[in-house]
Amino acid sequence: MGTVRKCFAVDINNDPALIEKYKQFHKPGGPPQAVTDSIRADDIRVLEIYLVGDRMFMIMEQGDDFNEAEKAKRDAVNPDVKAWDEMMRSTYQKRLPFAPEGTTWIEMERIYSLDEQ
Repeated sequence: MGTVRKCFAVDINNDPALIEKYKQFHKPGGPPQAVTDSIRADDIRVLEIYLVGDRMFMIMEQGDDFNEAEKAKRDAVNPDVKAWDEMMRSTYQKRLPFAPEGTTWIEMERIYSLDEQ
């Protein structure tokens, strides 16, 4: 199969100081090493976050060994990943109005591809 690309969106609380702090947390060396290690260990090959206004967009490319359910299980027992996720969700990220309760990043539907035209 190779690589699967998925894209996600979430809003960030519209406070310039919070947004700047969020950006600082995501600079090289910002996330805890355990978080970065966990992402790489689950065959996530590319993960990029983009910001415009108070909307964020994430591109994630997953390899053949990625298993969403298994990653969720491992993350649930990793104290560093849990603490990072809780801080991001409770302080910075704002659930999209149509997102299910308890979720932040929502997978987007691809509706266009130049390669298919």
